[in-house]
Amino acid sequence: MARPRRIVLVRHGESEGNADDSVYEREPDHALRLTRTGREQAADVGVRLRELFGDEHISAYVSPYRRTLQTFRELRLDPTRVRMREEPRLREQDWGNWQEREDVRLQKAYRDAYGHFFYRFAQGESGADVYDRVGSFLESLYRSFEAPDHPENVLLVTHGLTMRLFCMRWFHWSVAEFEALSNPGNGEFRMLLLGSDGRYRMDRPFERWTTPEPYDLDG
Repeated sequence: MARPRRIVLVRHGESEGNADDSVYEREPDHALRLTRTGREQAADVGVRLRELFGDEHISAYVSPYRRTLQTFRELRLDPTRVRMREEPRLREQDWGNWQEREDVRLQKAYRDAYGHFFYRFAQGESGADVYDRVGSFLESLYRSFEAPDHPENVLLVTHGLTMRLFCMRWFHWSVAEFEALSNPGNGEFRMLLLGSDGRYRMDRPFERWTTPEPYDLDG
C-alpha cells in the first residue's frame, strides 16, 4: 500500500457568503464565488503549497462548489503533476436550497444550543450527516492507496466544517472533542503527516473555543 506522505486539507478562500450573508437569499450556496480577498487568500496558499510539494505528484479532490473550484484554480499547481477530481462527498453542509437570512440566523442559534454535530437544518443536513458521507469518501480514499503508483500527496479543497469532520473521522475524535473545535479561517490549511511509526499526525491543531465535556459525565 502506497500511503501518501502528506494529506493536505484546504478551506476555500473568502466567499461572497462569508462577506455578506444576505447573498444566500439571492444565490444558491453552491454557486457563490470567491471575493477579491478570497482569491488573494487562495493565491497565497498556492505559493506555500507549490513550495511544499516541489516536484512531487498530487492526487487532488475538490468539492464541486464554485468557491472551492475557484480556490483550486488560484492555487496554480503544476497540471502535469496533479490528478484532480471533483468529489461531491466533500461539499459544504447542506442548509436547504434557499435560505432566508433571519431564519438561518435563528437556526444557527438553535444549532449552537443543540450542538453542531447533531442539529439538522430544516430541509438540510446535520453535522452527523456530513460525517457519514465523509466516512464514505475515506473508504474510497483508503482503497486508492492500494495503487503502487499513488502520489506522495493528497490534497482536499473543501469547507471548514467538512475539514473538521474529516479529521474527526480519521483520528476517531469524540463528539465532545469535535464540538470544542473552531473551523479554520478562509484560506487556511492543515496537514496530516505520515510519521516513521506509520501514523499520521496533524501539523497543528484546530483552535478550541471551549473545553470538551464528555457525554458520559453525570449532571
